[in-house]
Amino acid sequence: MASQIIQKLQEEIQALEYELNCELPKELKRARAHGDLSENAEFIMAKQRQDYVGARLAQLKNRLAELSLVNLNNIPKDRIAFGSRVVLHDVDRGTDIEYRLVTSEEADVSKGRISTTSPIGRGLMGKKSGDAVKIVTPNGPREFEILSVQTIHDAQS
Repeated sequence: MASQIIQKLQEEIQALEYELNCELPKELKRARAHGDLSENAEFIMAKQRQDYVGARLAQLKNRLAELSLVNLNNIPKDRIAFGSRVVLHDVDRGTDIEYRLVTSEEADVSKGRISTTSPIGRGLMGKKSGDAVKIVTPNGPREFEILSVQTIHDAQS
C-alpha cells in the first residue's frame, strides 16, 4: 500500500524533473527568441509553469520524505491508526459505516477510505473498539460508537 504511493510519487517527481530540466528550458529559449520579454505571453506562461513545477516538485519530495518515515512497528496493535479498518455506528443517523484509514493520497470517501488527516480520521486515531467519540466535521458535530477495529497488523496476519 505505502509502496504503491511512494512509487506513484516517484513517477510524478521524475516526470516533473524532466519537464523542469529538459522541456521548459527549450520553451523559454524559444520564447526569448521572440524579442521583448515584458509583453511576451509565451515567455510569461513558460516562467509561470516553471515556478509551478518547481513548487510541486518541492511539495512531492517533502511528502515522499514524510512517507519514508512511516514505520509499521510504531503503529499501535490495539488502537485505531493508519491502515485500520473501522466499523462505526453513526448515532445521529442510526447507521453503521465502515472506513479504512489511509494516507491523503489514497483517500476516497465513496470507497470508504478516509485520510488520517481528515476530521473523522483525526477524531478516531488512538481510539478502541467500544469507545464513543464526538467529532466536529465541516457539516457539524457527529457522534459515533466504535463497533470494531482491525489494525494494519491484524490485516497482515
